[in-house]
Amino acid sequence: MPDTSNGTAADGRTRDRVARLLLELGPSTAVTLSARLGLSPAAIRRHLDAMLAEGTITTRSARNPGPRGRGRPARVYQLTAAGHAAGPTAYEDLATSALSFLADVAGQAVVAEFAEARAAELERQVRAAVARADPADRPAALAAAMSAAGYTASTSQLPTGVQICQHHCPVQHVAEQFPELCGAETAALSRLLDSHVQRLATIAHGDGVCTTHVPLETREPQQPEKSGDAAAPSTVVPVVPVGTPTSAAAVSTPGSTPVTPTTATSLTSSEGPAI
Repeated sequence: MPDTSNGTAADGRTRDRVARLLLELGPSTAVTLSARLGLSPAAIRRHLDAMLAEGTITTRSARNPGPRGRGRPARVYQLTAAGHAAGPTAYEDLATSALSFLADVAGQAVVAEFAEARAAELERQVRAAVARADPADRPAALAAAMSAAGYTASTSQLPTGVQICQHHCPVQHVAEQFPELCGAETAALSRLLDSHVQRLATIAHGDGVCTTHVPLETREPQQPEKSGDAAAPSTVVPVVPVGTPTSAAAVSTPGSTPVTPTTATSLTSSEGPAI
């Protein structure tokens, strides 16, 4: 199956540019948008049709005070309320400016603390829904809870585990400048699932979706228990009869001169009779 993630991300960036231009210019024709963005009329109409289907823009006939010529009247495109909500806002600019100010005045560590606090708040919102699910169902429960929080998340099963995809990022434009937000969110997902997770892609980095991989649970192989039969053989300790001289020549030890039958005897070992 071909990988269309790069094309999807490029389309998303182009439509963001269209939305920004409509914010700047107001209602505009396809010809105007095409010229400003350097796109062919066919390319701009493809993006406009997609945005119409998404509900982020609407169209109406252009008001022309002069006499109308032949052919269809020109149409203009403008953002809907949903398009304004999805596009860049003054709140995002304010958040970015505030974090930049914090980083300049108090250091980047303060930005990291803010990111962790925000991730902890998301964790608090969805933890109960995740905890109620069986362990195998927790990624799906997490995705559903994140969708309710505005992330539009879904899951897909892979041979190596579960993949959580977030199709919308509420702080996309802020996270582009402060990746600490993405890192803290990934750590929160790991805590919620009680598992190591790996962030593979992010919308803030220009990818089509935020993708997090949750690997299959792996267990350490159990070591076989040692039985009594496998114990190391005991060492034969020579015993010298009472009254026998205990000189070096009287006792046989590894590496020394063997004892003679007349000067020492040995304990019976498990391998045979006494020598």
